[in-house]
Amino acid sequence: MGAFLKFARASARATGHPSAFGIAAAVILVWACTGPLFHYSDTWQLVINTATTIITFRMVFLIQNTQNRDSEAMQLKLDELIRAAKWVHNAVLDIEELSETELDRIKSRYECLAEQARADLRAGKSDLGNKDVSSDPLSESNGKRVAPNKRKPV
Repeated sequence: MGAFLKFARASARATGHPSAFGIAAAVILVWACTGPLFHYSDTWQLVINTATTIITFRMVFLIQNTQNRDSEAMQLKLDELIRAAKWVHNAVLDIEELSETELDRIKSRYECLAEQARADLRAGKSDLGNKDVSSDPLSESNGKRVAPNKRKPV
């Protein structure tokens, strides 16, 4: 594990702890109480502005790193569930890499399935089942479902 990753994890853990909020509040309280001592000077204001700017700048990168790592881990877990499930489309394994147009096309197919399921429920029917989006969710035409492990039409 790289030095930045270790630092980012430790920082995220430390700054996300409730005591970190208490420390930050205490620092601001001490700074505010020292205002009369420094006659609310420009330097007194500059101290808090500079400190908060530096901390905010650093935290932006740490938060982004944490979110990227969490998102990647979640995506890998979802990919494993998709890969392990027998009757799902393996083409959606790396769906996050598709263009907006491709994602919109797939989303509209799933929206149609959801609308049909709601209509079925309103009609007193079951919405359970494996209604197919298409044999290849990236293709334009619908076809027969394909078992991912066999790659033969079912």
